[in-house]
Amino acid sequence: MKGEASGLRPRRSNWRGLLSGLASLGAATLILAGLQIVSAEASMTSSGSTLGHVGRWITDRRGRVVILHGFNMVAKRPPYEPAADGFGLAAARTLEDNGFDVVRLGVIYAAVEPEPGVIDRGYLRSIARTVSLLGRHGVYSLLDFHQDQMAEEFGGEGFPAWSVETSQLPVQKYIFPTGYTNSPALNAAFGNFWRNAPGPRGVGLQQRYVAALQALAREFANDPWVIGYDLFNEPWPAHATDRDLAVFYRRAIAGIRSVDRQHLIWYEPFVLFNFGIKTDLGSFSDPRLGMSFHDYCLGNAVLDPTGCAKSEELTLTNALAHAKATDVALMMTEFGASDDYAELRNLVSMSDADRLPWIEWSYCGCADPTGSIPPAIEGLVGNPAQPGSGSNVNAAKLAVLAEPYPRVVSGTPMSYGFSPATEIFHLTYSTTAPNHHRFTARACTAILVPEARYPRGYRVSVHGGRVASRAGAGVLEIDQAAGARTVSVTVTAGHGGRTGSDGPIPASCT
Repeated sequence: MKGEASGLRPRRSNWRGLLSGLASLGAATLILAGLQIVSAEASMTSSGSTLGHVGRWITDRRGRVVILHGFNMVAKRPPYEPAADGFGLAAARTLEDNGFDVVRLGVIYAAVEPEPGVIDRGYLRSIARTVSLLGRHGVYSLLDFHQDQMAEEFGGEGFPAWSVETSQLPVQKYIFPTGYTNSPALNAAFGNFWRNAPGPRGVGLQQRYVAALQALAREFANDPWVIGYDLFNEPWPAHATDRDLAVFYRRAIAGIRSVDRQHLIWYEPFVLFNFGIKTDLGSFSDPRLGMSFHDYCLGNAVLDPTGCAKSEELTLTNALAHAKATDVALMMTEFGASDDYAELRNLVSMSDADRLPWIEWSYCGCADPTGSIPPAIEGLVGNPAQPGSGSNVNAAKLAVLAEPYPRVVSGTPMSYGFSPATEIFHLTYSTTAPNHHRFTARACTAILVPEARYPRGYRVSVHGGRVASRAGAGVLEIDQAAGARTVSVTVTAGHGGRTGSDGPIPASCT
C-alpha cells in the first residue's frame, strides 16, 4: 500500500473511504471500535552471516546492535522477478554507494506455486541470484511474501488463481485498494483463507500457502545474506480477528522451522495497524521472531501535516509497545511512496528518534499496478537497470534518505539523529549490549557517512572513544575507550576534503 503525492491522486488516499465500509465485514467491526487515528549472530562484512535479535534490537554474532536502512523492490507483474524489471548490478552498486544495506525483496506466491503442489524452482533460483548479487555488495535481503488485494482477478497481485476460493461469488477487478470493501468475492476469499477452507484436492488453503513458504525457506536456509521471511504483506481482516491471524502465523512459523531453524521470521499485524490501530496479536513461542510493520498517513500530509505526523507517531508508538510486550525484533518495512519530501523527512526523523531500522517504499515505480498514481513517484530511480545518478535518480528523495546512521553499535543506541539544516549527525550509545554484555576497550562501532550527504568530507568529535578509520572513510569506525560506559559521536560537514563510498563494514570492525 503506497504513497501520497502532492497534487496527485495516489491509490493510498482511497483507504480513508474504505474505513467507513469496514462495518460490512463482520468481525472487522470489532477492529473499528478500537480505531485511533491521530540473539543471535552475524557479521556485516562481505561474507555475511545470519542476524538474530535481543528484544526489539536486531543483533550480530558479537551481540552488537544492527541498524538497517534500505528499500523495497517488488516485481508485481509476470514473471514477478526483480531481475526481469532490471533490478541487478546497477541497483546493487547504487545501494552500496549511497549507504543502503537492506532490500525487502518481493516473492510472489503465484510464481512460487503456479499449480497446486507444483513449486517453480526456476523462480526461486532467480530470487536467489538477486539475493546473491545484493550480498556481494553488502546488502541484506528480507524475503517478502507479497500480496495486494490478493490476486490479479481482483485488480491486485499475490495469490495464484487456483488458491482463491470465493464461495462462488462473482469476481471483478477493482482499482486498489477499493476492492477490499467493494468486493464480496474478495472478502469471501480472505475469509476462506483465514479459516483454512479446503482448496484443490481437499488440501487446506493455508496448508498450501505454508508449503510454498517452506519451499522458499528450504532454498535460503543457509544463505547468510537473508535476514528472514516476511510471512504475509498487509493481511486484510475480512471475517477474521487477531486470534485467527495468530493461528495462521503459528502454522506458518512451524512450517518454516521444519526446514530453517536459524533465520528470523517476520510477521505483520492486520493492515489497519498502518494507520494507528493497535494489534491484539500476542506472543508466539518461537524465540527468533520480529514484527514487520508499515506506517502511512490516511490524511493529506500537505493540507494537514500535523495530523499526519500524529498518526504516524501513533503507529510507531504502537509498534514499540507491541515489541516490548512480546520481546520480538522490530523493523518498519514500508513508508513513504510519496513526493512530499517534508513528510518523508519527518517520518525518517521520528524513526531515528525511536532508533528503528527502516525500509522505504520503493526502489523504483516499475509500473506498480497497486501503488501510487503515477507509480513513478514511488521510486528512488526511474530505470533500475541503470545507475542511480543524474536524471535517473530522484535527487530530492535521495537527499532525505541517504543520511548518516549507525550500522553496527558495540552496545545499545541511546539516541541518534541527523539534522539536514545543520548537516550534523549525533550518536550516543551505552557500551552495555541489549543482552547485558559489557563491551571493552577497542570494541568497534561502525557509522555510515554517505558521500551524498558529505561530498566534501566531514569532521568527527568523539567522547569515550577514538576514530579508527581513515579520513573521509565512507564507514566511520569508532573504537571504545577503556572504561567508557557511554560513547558520544558528533559528525559535521567538512570543507575541501572528500568522502568515499561506504561499501561493506571493514574487516577491522568485524
